[in-house]
Amino acid sequence: MTTALFLLRCVEIGISISDLDLLTIGMVLDVWTEKGNDSVTYDRIAGQREFDAF
Repeated sequence: MTTALFLLRCVEIGISISDLDLLTIGMVLDVWTEKGNDSVTYDRIAGQREFDAF
C-alpha cells in the first residue's frame, strides 16, 4: 500500500491528519474493513444459545 492509497482510505472513513497521531496503520485498516462490512446482511444471527455454546 502506498502512502497516497493509505491517505485515501483515511479520507474515505473520515480520519483527519491530526487523528493519525493517535492511530496505528492497523487500526485505520481495521476501521476501513469494518466500513466495507456495514452493508452485509446475514442469513442467521447468533442467539444466546450459540454464545453459551461458544
